[in-house]
Amino acid sequence: MTSRPVALMCGAGLACWFGATAMFGADAHVATLLGMAGPLIVAIVTWRMAEQTYRRNPAALTGLMMGGFVARMVLFGAYVVVVIKGLSQPAVPFAASFTGSFIAMYLIEALALKRMFET
Repeated sequence: MTSRPVALMCGAGLACWFGATAMFGADAHVATLLGMAGPLIVAIVTWRMAEQTYRRNPAALTGLMMGGFVARMVLFGAYVVVVIKGLSQPAVPFAASFTGSFIAMYLIEALALKRMFET
């Protein structure tokens, strides 16, 4: 297994967190951290599962990715509610960090999948 995509995801997550914290101020550092952490953890788990599945049975990857898409929709919906309502974090800093991190993680994952398919 390659760890390069995971390292890139971690770096992008930190950049999103630092950027959002700089934009919204130190008072929002917990909200921006939580906004980055959810997409980062899910993207790393998704990448690891996709990579293992592709090595064992490439034909099974599409089904895994479709199931993962549905699971992510439900998980992220619940995550947003828990962070904003349950943990009482400010919505705008959380949403900004979450959105930036989400886009960065899935861009990295898409490029890593493209590279994996080419080898």
